Amino acid sequence: MVGARWKTIDYIRSKPLSVKNPRTEKQVNQRTKFNIALKFLQPSLEFIKIGYKNYTNKRSQFNSAMSYILNNAITGTSPLDYAIDYPLALLSRGSLATALNGAFDVATPGQVEFNWDDNSTDQNANATDKSMLFVFNSDKGQSFFTTAGPDRTTGTGIVTIPDSFSGDNLELYMGFITEDGELVSNSVYLGSGTAS
Repeated sequence: MVGARWKTIDYIRSKPLSVKNPRTEKQVNQRTKFNIALKFLQPSLEFIKIGYKNYTNKRSQFNSAMSYILNNAITGTSPLDYAIDYPLALLSRGSLATALNGAFDVATPGQVEFNWDDNSTDQNANATDKSMLFVFNSDKGQSFFTTAGPDRTTGTGIVTIPDSFSGDNLELYMGFITEDGELVSNSVYLGSGTAS
């Protein structure tokens, strides 16, 4: 047995067995899925820290997001076929009202314009909720985002992206966070587009 401590939590675990890296099919599949999820989430760590702040369950926000992606947003049947199922991925999770009729425009070089309808009178939405706008370049494995974008009532916001993204495939998401940062919404997948 080995005793350890993580974030003020004391725990005991069994001492790891000596495994000389066996490469069973099941282990290879799991490692491949893990690496795919890691490449998607790692460039987005600061977004994930906020997006999963209420879903930690005694683990880090990143580990919570990793668990969600591994269990819900990996598609494929063998190591060579595994990929992120972008519409099923959640980059933020919470009970705040989600975006209404979210859309995007990639026609202007160097930016992505996000648009949505004002639903500040619905459910627990507020006029002062801040938009969380997210761009993932699946060709380069890079992300650009804001977690404090324009208010819900504004209906539009812009994320600046590098000119070098021109011609690359982008995956777009958005969500909301309350002004005090206490509540977040589930992210909404808006679709993919090619950067101008």
